[in-house]
Amino acid sequence: MKPTVVVYNRLYEEALEYIRASCEVVYFTNYKENMPEFEKALKEADGLIGTRLKVDEALLDQAPHLKVIANKSVGYDNLDIPLIKKRGILAANTPGVLDDTVADTIVALMLAAARRVPELDQFVKTGGWTEKGFKDHQFGLDVHHKTLGIIGMGGIGSTLAKRARFGFDMNILYHNRSRNKQAENTYDAVYCQMDELLERSDFVCVMTPLTPETKGLIGKKEFSQMKETAVFINASRGAVVDETALIEALQSNRIWAAGLDVFEQEPVERDNPLLSMPNVVTLPHIGSATEETRKKMAMLAAENVVAGVTGRELKTPIF
Repeated sequence: MKPTVVVYNRLYEEALEYIRASCEVVYFTNYKENMPEFEKALKEADGLIGTRLKVDEALLDQAPHLKVIANKSVGYDNLDIPLIKKRGILAANTPGVLDDTVADTIVALMLAAARRVPELDQFVKTGGWTEKGFKDHQFGLDVHHKTLGIIGMGGIGSTLAKRARFGFDMNILYHNRSRNKQAENTYDAVYCQMDELLERSDFVCVMTPLTPETKGLIGKKEFSQMKETAVFINASRGAVVDETALIEALQSNRIWAAGLDVFEQEPVERDNPLLSMPNVVTLPHIGSATEETRKKMAMLAAENVVAGVTGRELKTPIF
């Protein structure tokens, strides 16, 4: 009898076919709209694959046969890892395959915020250039030869460092739980404590996973340590940043601009002050959102879930 895999939310057909070759698949394109059926399917599930579903005690109690959870993302803050480990369930994510694409998005945020691209785009499109002309006070900031501070020098951070160092001749500072010797040797990255990084960096990019330790990592104190010309970039998780403190830092001109792909609440509320600030570039959590990369993520997640339900080693286990 084939193992049963529950797929929630959209998955590319190639990945679905890979799973179907070895497993029975119960597929929910939107599990929230089919909750009774979804909960019924969990009772027979050997594997679970998708993204952003909160996997906690209440859900695990409904899935007594579950062997593996495959997150179709690099982040896994939706998973209660200690409980999953305690119950002897395997878990996997999709690191590596999205590093280049997310790094591209971060560079886009840096350039857009520093050179005021969205603001000036609207200035041209609404007739401001014709009516008022372009003035000195609308100038942006250089990116090349500046100092980039990366908080979290994992795969994405290292890929960003490569682009910044060799593409823009930037100086790289980084703070991480442990030293990244490869980044130091290859990109001349300099390890430093958080305080030093914040004080010296022209661009501050946070790329840490969301954990109890990193929640609210960047707050009022950290923004007060940044340069007044600093550009802050967050493409990790919204809750890593105290959003109220970020808003205050921008409103008071404590920092110069921000580029955000993530928010504390997603989708972001329409009345969020960040949406009305011309010096804030906002994206809808699309760091890895290219078809090529999402297909790679889907296939890696599929390979993990099939490995888990058939007793083989996971390709990218979380623990």
